[in-house]
Amino acid sequence: MKLFLDTANVKEIKKWIATGLIDGVTTNPSLLHKEKGDPKKIITQICKLVKNGVVSVEVTEKDSKKVYIQAKQIAKIAKNVIVKIPCHPDYFEVIKKLVDEGIKLNITLIFSVLQGLAMCKLGVSYISPFIGRLDDIDDDGVELVGKLRQMIDEYVFINTKIIAASVRHVRHLHDSALLGADVATVPVSVLEKAMNHPLTDRGMEKFLEDWKKIGIKKFP
Repeated sequence: MKLFLDTANVKEIKKWIATGLIDGVTTNPSLLHKEKGDPKKIITQICKLVKNGVVSVEVTEKDSKKVYIQAKQIAKIAKNVIVKIPCHPDYFEVIKKLVDEGIKLNITLIFSVLQGLAMCKLGVSYISPFIGRLDDIDDDGVELVGKLRQMIDEYVFINTKIIAASVRHVRHLHDSALLGADVATVPVSVLEKAMNHPLTDRGMEKFLEDWKKIGIKKFP
């Protein structure tokens, strides 16, 4: 499973890219607003940092004709940009047209298998089920990831990958990995918690304590 950072913070992206664990970045208008700078400049900088991965950038227009124009403009920012468009019937024709023109899309706000099926039929690059938001209404967000995996495998939609999105905690990330999500996009705070474990810390402390007892100043 690939890991995308769900942030527009350049400092955090630099830090995690250096680990070799990050395969891409997802942004949205809210994340870009937090950084309080020129959105295009921020996105351009992120694209340069994530040179071996992809960067999702969301449309901000609502009218379908304007969404089409804006999507093409966003795609030109960098070669590794993926355009994010909400899964709404008003945009289906636009989505099909963009796919036919070779624009890579990440369709967001997926909340059902049938929405996912429709987008797979259109040949989009990614679909993003929003796990946390389904949990918010007492549905099972992680279960949707598994059902989408089953549907895609059943009908052999080889062009479309699943991004587990709206990941709120480590369990979301853990379960998404086991259920076969191609990608999980996670906030930095969740990723930091996922990569740490108290037993690892205790084990390291114990090894160091025992090593000091040997009394060797230099090794090897």
